[in-house]
Amino acid sequence: MSSPFPRIPDPGVPVLVAFSGGLDSTVLLHCLASQPTQRIHGLEAIHIHHGLNENADAWTAHCAAFCTQHDIRLHIARVHVSHNSGQGLEAAARTARRAAFAHTLQHGHYLALAHHCDDQAETWLLRALRGSCDGLAAMRPLTPFAAGHLWRPLLTHSRAQLLDYAQQQHLDWIEDSSNADLRHDRNFLRIHVLPLLHQRWPQATAVLARNAALAAANADLLNAEDAVLLPDLLDPDGALDINALTAHPPARRARLLRAWCARAGAPPLPERGVNIIERELLPARHDSAACFTWSHTEIRRWRLRLYLHRPQPPWPPDWQPLWSGTAPLILPDGGQLHLESTDHETVPGFPHPLRVRARRGGERLILPGRTHSHPLKHLLQDVGIPPWRRASMPLLCDGEQILAVGDALLAAPLVTWLQAHRLKLRWQYHNNTCI
Repeated sequence: MSSPFPRIPDPGVPVLVAFSGGLDSTVLLHCLASQPTQRIHGLEAIHIHHGLNENADAWTAHCAAFCTQHDIRLHIARVHVSHNSGQGLEAAARTARRAAFAHTLQHGHYLALAHHCDDQAETWLLRALRGSCDGLAAMRPLTPFAAGHLWRPLLTHSRAQLLDYAQQQHLDWIEDSSNADLRHDRNFLRIHVLPLLHQRWPQATAVLARNAALAAANADLLNAEDAVLLPDLLDPDGALDINALTAHPPARRARLLRAWCARAGAPPLPERGVNIIERELLPARHDSAACFTWSHTEIRRWRLRLYLHRPQPPWPPDWQPLWSGTAPLILPDGGQLHLESTDHETVPGFPHPLRVRARRGGERLILPGRTHSHPLKHLLQDVGIPPWRRASMPLLCDGEQILAVGDALLAAPLVTWLQAHRLKLRWQYHNNTCI
């Protein structure tokens, strides 16, 4: 290559190369293997066997032979690609591939990908055509991933430079026939659109890649501003304060909504979702149950808050174990009940095991200082528990008497016992029920 191969951003970090056996990854792996210092610090490769192409076994054998020849440890990951995921075969393969990468990548290591300048230009065009504003940053040279980082050292190099290097080094590589399939948008751009652009603007690829770098720099500035603003909009449960949100202009609200979803680990919020939230959720009545649903995730409005919620199946009707209190009790949705103490290394249990079950409807509870029972529904409304979370709140019972609803409502006998033993009842709901 005419320009020098980029050095690793953090010298001394082991590198795992995603090695398909194609031109790009072959050049990347060969370049890294030619650096003695990188070999000292650690260099391995991983090949993903998708099982989708009749030549998949031959490709795996080719990669194994290359790594044997160059004394590189090779991980071979055979993945199952779902044909019924609803996201398309190409996207399903990408999901399976990333899962295999995440499983293999060790803490603090770099996963090196062989994306180059032409790939960056294609990505920028694809995202521009799809109307993705943030996506115009395209692919970044270094990003967090799983236990380590994704590293793309070839983004400043063209495919022509990689081909020139491979020919000079007499390298062999795999040609995947699917790269010529014009049903895929990226292939259509590479085969038909970009060559036409180059006829008129010879530097088109470099200019588009530079646009991606500029968009990434601008996005970093905006993301930093979002990171400062967002915490002031959140309540202790992570819900979004509507009054605080609407104090910002619409463009900033859209960014804050997306940042909120990303912070919670939810799927990316689509543009349609932003529009529905602006049009239907934010101006809804105080008692509205307005909701936007996407990718098995919901944003719900309740009172003056927006909540992220991932619906869960109802608890089994026959689930009602006895709990001694000496160890945490795992709930059907993955949450737990436990007793917390600052005075005991070992938490003392209840005088006798108590029953834990789900709500059935019609339950009543006597709060401390009161002589009459009240419907749970009304009490939960009073303490501000959103309706969808109430169904997953465990009831702690002594016979027919309800002693606790999660850790939000406690009956007088339980309060007295907890205070006497300097204990607190804690309910941790699963992250998937309220992200």
